[in-house]
Amino acid sequence: MKTEEKLNMTMLCDFYELTMGNGYFKNGYKDRITYFDVFFRSVPDKGGFAIVAGLEQLIDYIENLHFTKEDIEYLRGRKLFDEDFLTYLENFRFTGDIYAIPEGTPVFPREPLVTVRAPAIEAQLIETFTLLTINHQSLIATKANRIVRAARGRTVLEFGSRRAQGADAAIVGARAAYIGGCHGTACTISDEMYGVPAGGTMAHAWVQMFDSEYEAFKTYCEIYPTNATLLVDTYNTLKSGVPNAIRAFNEVLKPLGITKCGIRLDSGDMTYLSRQARKMLDDAGWTDCKISVSNSLDEYLIQDLLIQGAEIDMFGVGERMITARSEPVFGSVYKLAAVEDEEGNIIPKIKVSENVGKITVPHFKKLYRFYGRDTGKAIADYMTVYDEQVDDTGDMELFDPEATWKTKTVYNFTARELQVPIFLGGKCVYERPSLEQIREYCRQQVDTLWDEVKRFDYPHKYYVDLSRKLWQIQQDLLRAKR
Repeated sequence: MKTEEKLNMTMLCDFYELTMGNGYFKNGYKDRITYFDVFFRSVPDKGGFAIVAGLEQLIDYIENLHFTKEDIEYLRGRKLFDEDFLTYLENFRFTGDIYAIPEGTPVFPREPLVTVRAPAIEAQLIETFTLLTINHQSLIATKANRIVRAARGRTVLEFGSRRAQGADAAIVGARAAYIGGCHGTACTISDEMYGVPAGGTMAHAWVQMFDSEYEAFKTYCEIYPTNATLLVDTYNTLKSGVPNAIRAFNEVLKPLGITKCGIRLDSGDMTYLSRQARKMLDDAGWTDCKISVSNSLDEYLIQDLLIQGAEIDMFGVGERMITARSEPVFGSVYKLAAVEDEEGNIIPKIKVSENVGKITVPHFKKLYRFYGRDTGKAIADYMTVYDEQVDDTGDMELFDPEATWKTKTVYNFTARELQVPIFLGGKCVYERPSLEQIREYCRQQVDTLWDEVKRFDYPHKYYVDLSRKLWQIQQDLLRAKR
């Protein structure tokens, strides 16, 4: 696997992060320790949960964080920044702590996906890239997981590079789609860089290049006898495409004893064509021939095709996955949750809004997930202040932080802390799992969710509750700000 070249993305920041950094420097806040949370407010497509991804790229970014001479000269030329601040930037490195939920974990609104504890300037400067990588890959992983679940165990491949919003979106988008459950990609460089299995066969141009459709199919089978998937809809799927594919299989593959092959449909009525093609292939003795389809698919179209009895073994999904076309913004935000005073005491901070959904959960927090010991299923998530401990040896009463009269007692459960240390004192302490391990972890964790939470439409609400202590701190701050 090719090692990703680490680019210096330090200047990929919003300009206000630099102006605020300069202001912090001038006002003596350079070394003030701050706590920022990355969280989102609603699940894309009105789903029941999201899949967090993008942590590996965040780690690479933090490890390579530095300002070059060219960066400093550019900033000096803007004539906005103090020379002492520019000197500080010349030796800039991240020295703080980062905690995060591992990639592939199902997550819910308001939960801290990433928590940054660092001096104010450092924490502020990494805001944009942190949001960029977590937002994008979480969006694609979430969409991919919906599509994979709609396919009911059938193979799903990511086909969207040519419709992605830029090269990086195609490359890491394929990575995120693989985490979400896709079996592979058409994007070759994603295989080379990250190990996402890449594959493909032919486009319509191959068929059109030859004097006849049969000649195109026969030639392809001769060149790639163990990987022969033929695109059968260039001219007429049922009258020429499938018959010519069967003829090529019979004349080239059968004498070699090869039964593994496939056809692909890229247009037309997929249900009707796949059912007719399946019958034609079976009647000709090619019962092991797989049928794959592509062409603007998403979870709802795939779900409908299968309900209608389509005979499909594999789905190639492009633009509607790689762009998350139905809702192309994940919406994570980066908000200050606390600061430390000169004695090291943690002072909670809150953002207040007339829009209740935008009121933040203050303080340096822990996040737990409760699993039923008898079922292995996730029951609820639970946010506490950093110094609270959860006792899962007995029963516990939870309450809805938005409707406090609603309570629920959980019992026979085990509690798992979701965030893990990524950086401590500026050094990466996280042992990165392989992409295959992340993908398998994602599959296992999605399986811990009840089917009601996984519904596409009107999913059951999964509760993220606050401890009494944390809820009271939030209420006290709200009253103080009125």
